[in-house]
Amino acid sequence: MGSSAQIYPYRAWWGLAACAALMGVIMLLAPFTPFELQPRAHSFDYPWKLPDPTAWTRAIAWTCYALHQVGIWYLIYRAQTLRPGYAKGLHTFNVQALALNGGFVLLHIAQTKWTYDALAQDVPELTALLSVALMLFVILIMENDRRGMFFGKRVPFPQAIGEYTRKYHGYYFSWAITYTFWYHPVEVTPGHLLGFFYMFLLLLQGSLFMTRYHVNRWWTLSLEMMMVLHGTTVAYFAVAGLEARWSHFLFGGLTVFLITQMHGVPFKRWQKAAIVAAILMGAAFYYTSHIEELARIPRILLVRYGATFILAGLIWLIIRPFVKRRVSA
Repeated sequence: MGSSAQIYPYRAWWGLAACAALMGVIMLLAPFTPFELQPRAHSFDYPWKLPDPTAWTRAIAWTCYALHQVGIWYLIYRAQTLRPGYAKGLHTFNVQALALNGGFVLLHIAQTKWTYDALAQDVPELTALLSVALMLFVILIMENDRRGMFFGKRVPFPQAIGEYTRKYHGYYFSWAITYTFWYHPVEVTPGHLLGFFYMFLLLLQGSLFMTRYHVNRWWTLSLEMMMVLHGTTVAYFAVAGLEARWSHFLFGGLTVFLITQMHGVPFKRWQKAAIVAAILMGAAFYYTSHIEELARIPRILLVRYGATFILAGLIWLIIRPFVKRRVSA
């Protein structure tokens, strides 16, 4: 492996402070909506888009997204070409990625204030939701070798599946994050605010590739759990017809945490016991008065893990010819 010409200093709180500062910019420039919002006609009727879009407003949003996407893909490719070791500070391409993502965040805030429309005008909301959901399935596959899939026990997928997902996941993750970021105009609803803060954290993570910060177990677990909080918040505040289903996102996500994610960090036994007890007590308190909803938890788990196994199978079908070629060579 090669090494970067220079390693720049970095502290975790610097990135978090920058994300908080960007949220402050959003609050200072609010409000953003230049028209009266109409109520959703159905769950995926996204109301935050201009009633009378023009070719200009569409072109601005898509051009900004495309430049952002190509830029971060290039930096990921550049990092993989250089193949440096994992550093405690920042490589040059990390500094460039932070500048790129930070610049486009500020551009998106300004663009929302100027022309408002984002990609939501031309593509359905489900595409943004599924792109992030698929990312969560990939994480389960990618982390299977390290933390296991079920209570610390790994699923015996072909070894190449984990290797290829770890090597190339950055290209998909950066697309899912950048696409979702540009799908939404900047807004100050509870769902949007938490969603954009989460996007800022993911963009930060996506800028720290080839650093020790990128693979810190506590940090990556926090990002996974933020998705549970965000999904719960959006269901409760934003999506018509899903207000009563916030508990599915919350307790479904916490169940996945107990089954899989908790076992990837070095909790002590008493800490695990305390966490399990707290979650079970919270679930018992809620479901004693909503017993009819309890049956949905197994369905959520079936979808989450079933989709993960299906995706692992699809990845194997795609990479198998390359694995055979590598072995024969």
